[in-house]
Amino acid sequence: MSDDVTGKLVERKAMTEMLAFLHQHKKSHKHIVIIDDISRFARNLKAHLELRMTLAEAGGILESPSIEFGEDSDSVLVENLLASVAQHQREKNAEQTINRMRARFMNGYWVFQAPLGYKYQKVEGHGKLLIRDEPNASIIIEVLEGFAAGKYQSPAEVKRYLETQAVFPKNRYGKVSYQRVTEILTKSLYAGYMSHENWGQHLIQGKHKPLISYETFQKIQKLRAEKPKVAVKKSLNEDFPLRGFVCCSHCNKPYTACWSKGQYKRYAYYLCDTQGCEVYRKSIPRQNVEGDFEKLLLSLKPSQMLFSMAYEMLKELWDNRGSSAKANKLEYKRNIVVLENQTQQFLDRIVNTNSNSLITAYEKIIKELDSEKILIAEKISKCGTTLGSFDEIYRTAFTFLANPHKLWTSKRLEDRRAVLKLVFVDTLSYGKDEGYRTAKTTLPFKVLGDANMGKYEMVRPRRLELPRVLPHSDLNAARLPVPPRPHKVKTDITSAEYQYKSK
Repeated sequence: MSDDVTGKLVERKAMTEMLAFLHQHKKSHKHIVIIDDISRFARNLKAHLELRMTLAEAGGILESPSIEFGEDSDSVLVENLLASVAQHQREKNAEQTINRMRARFMNGYWVFQAPLGYKYQKVEGHGKLLIRDEPNASIIIEVLEGFAAGKYQSPAEVKRYLETQAVFPKNRYGKVSYQRVTEILTKSLYAGYMSHENWGQHLIQGKHKPLISYETFQKIQKLRAEKPKVAVKKSLNEDFPLRGFVCCSHCNKPYTACWSKGQYKRYAYYLCDTQGCEVYRKSIPRQNVEGDFEKLLLSLKPSQMLFSMAYEMLKELWDNRGSSAKANKLEYKRNIVVLENQTQQFLDRIVNTNSNSLITAYEKIIKELDSEKILIAEKISKCGTTLGSFDEIYRTAFTFLANPHKLWTSKRLEDRRAVLKLVFVDTLSYGKDEGYRTAKTTLPFKVLGDANMGKYEMVRPRRLELPRVLPHSDLNAARLPVPPRPHKVKTDITSAEYQYKSK
């Protein structure tokens, strides 16, 4: 009978089964239990003594070719000494193992079980190294980058997405636990950096290839601390995509939604379920709420001329980004020097203080400074690198900006909910009679919308200040022509076309 559990413990499966067998046959006759060495019986003095007593009560006799067990004082002394030596060997082996693991960890190698999305593989010059484990690696990248971009705004949405992936590991009920989702969202290993608080190691750069950038990881942590602007409900379905996002104009609480059974068919309604509200349980047909919402989306569509103008401006900025890369790189390097000086100042303060609370506060600040240095170093490494052409990078974004209503017509609930997150800063207020109130849109739609409404005008072709009028005699002496009066700027709000006409 063998056992692969640590000898430190008394409760071991094979040992328990053996003791149960001895108790069962105790009355018939005694049994001899043979061990190869005393360290194979137990590697802890307390466990050894407890097991010896239990074995004797079960009618077992302990024998070994390497030691003679006896009841006299000398035999007991030798047995206890050998058990203590076995305990010391176990503890020493554990210390050596932990020291080797810590040293390898500090050199940038993960020494624990491979996390989801990675697997171990022997690599020349590295030993066992983490490499991507597909398809789970790609699924985790989609989750992390989607969360950072606002596609998923809560662990519940991430959980629902992972449960739709057939290859992603689930529990026996076919579900993904919230604990696993939290581990994925908070593991800095995916960004290429490792931490182990018990060993006092923080943000050690790993030798493995990261799945996401550290900037993306930091953005995820900030978003996790914020309240999602689109409410998350387990009862969300394709029938009511605006549920939890559209609020009552009277009490500002989110509308609920339901199907109502009529005499011949069922009818879909949105309604306020807040007790005390003046429109409590008063139904609004779904076609009214969602129809008005589609009109709102269509009103955000910029004119073709304005959209083309914005496209050309951004493309010019994209083409000229290389000229500023060198200056940005120098600025980033100066920032790193400043952060290193600040880190050294706080380290000096830790050495000169005896207050535990101050030491804890300084250590927290140092960790934050280290995180900022990593972000800046990552930006330096990306300065001057080519991510791709302008059209490749921004094609999808400009397609969406040109007509957000197109994505709303998708049959997928995820696409329709994405429209709410990408277009609006906050929830929408809707009343049965007045419709939607003024919506707070995200920056791209706000800028394009204000320009579409004529809130912005082109700068005058001449200087903004009025020209100084000189006396006629001075003009003749200087032989300068009388400056013309400035042209008026006329803005056509329907076409965003600017024309200049002189008086």
